[in-house]
Amino acid sequence: MKHTTFEEKLEYSKTLLEKLMNPEITLEESVKVYEDGLKNIKEAQMLIEEAKTKITIIEQANQNMPEDV
Repeated sequence: MKHTTFEEKLEYSKTLLEKLMNPEITLEESVKVYEDGLKNIKEAQMLIEEAKTKITIIEQANQNMPEDV
């Protein structure tokens, strides 16, 4: 699987939305784009969760540091 950033996933989602808004898209194409979009959003949500976890770990580590460091 290609590793992409959250920002790249967000931009890709915008591209997919533009495709879905095209009045000439076929039903079959729109279902494929929709499916692709859901997968992309799920991956973006995972990146957000990973970032939240890292922030929590950093905050906990900072709380355990002595004040004079």
